Amino acid sequence: METPRPARSRSHPAPDRSVQQRNDLVLVGEFGRAHGLKGEVRLKSHTGEPQAIADYRPLIASNGKTYSLKNVRTAPGGAPDLLIAVVDGVSTREAAEALNRVQLYVERDKLLPPDEDDEFLLADLIGLTVHNEAGEIIGTVVAVPNYGGGDLLEIAPVPSGPTALLPFTKAFVPVVDVAAKRIVAAPPDDLFEPAKPQPEDEA
Repeated sequence: METPRPARSRSHPAPDRSVQQRNDLVLVGEFGRAHGLKGEVRLKSHTGEPQAIADYRPLIASNGKTYSLKNVRTAPGGAPDLLIAVVDGVSTREAAEALNRVQLYVERDKLLPPDEDDEFLLADLIGLTVHNEAGEIIGTVVAVPNYGGGDLLEIAPVPSGPTALLPFTKAFVPVVDVAAKRIVAAPPDDLFEPAKPQPEDEA
């Protein structure tokens, strides 16, 4: 089960009511902390190719404003979906700090539709409720990372706790219902249990 790559390519501020009421917008990213002193800002991208987020214009923000990214680069640390962005019109650290936690959307018709029935836009998966096969809610999808071995669902458990990763395959995720905003998963019993420390090799 793969996610298509778009074309050309926790406390949030209260969304502007006009943005909140639109159903043609897809979440593609979220600004983070300011980076440096010249207006750069951290950005978590939800597009299949993370740096492709810079190709979408305008980006419609949860605060009702629109933004364009002049350029982006991968942030230190190795996570491909974490970027450092230069935002058009933002040139000071103070202005960059004001963007922290602002979510970014694009109009759905600017994204390529999935090619097949079992393909999904990454952004459509973020926020879906995860149910087990007994119908119990076990968490919410907060990210869809890929570290080279295939897409993973990062799930925040109910009611709280550290997130866990689940392979995004038919075996582990038999049902995805974007319209109903829900996923049915068949996770291992120890999905949310902390990893056990490995014993040291004996000399």
